[in-house]
Amino acid sequence: MRTDHHRYVICYDISDNKRRRRLAICLDQYGDRIQESVFEAVLDRDLLHQMISEISKKIKVNADAVRIYTLCATCAPKVERLGIPGPVPGEETVFVV
Repeated sequence: MRTDHHRYVICYDISDNKRRRRLAICLDQYGDRIQESVFEAVLDRDLLHQMISEISKKIKVNADAVRIYTLCATCAPKVERLGIPGPVPGEETVFVV
C-alpha cells in the first residue's frame, strides 16, 4: 500500500431503507463491503474527502449515523479476520486483460 493512502473502516446505522441503499451503493464505489453495514477502503486524501462529501449528501444528519475510522499503517496488518476469508481491500490481485 502506498504511503499516501490509508485504510479506512466505514460503518453506518441508517433505519431508512432508501437512504441505506443509496449509501451502500455510494460506498461500494470506494471500497469493499465486509459486513452488512461496514465497508473497508484504501483511499488517498482526495478520495477520502470526495467520499465524505458524497456521504454527507446521502444521509440525514439528525437521523443517521456514519463513522469513518482510520487504521494506521501499524494497526492495519494486525486486524484479526475470522470466518469467511476474502481479499483484503487494497491488497487484491488484479488482472488486466
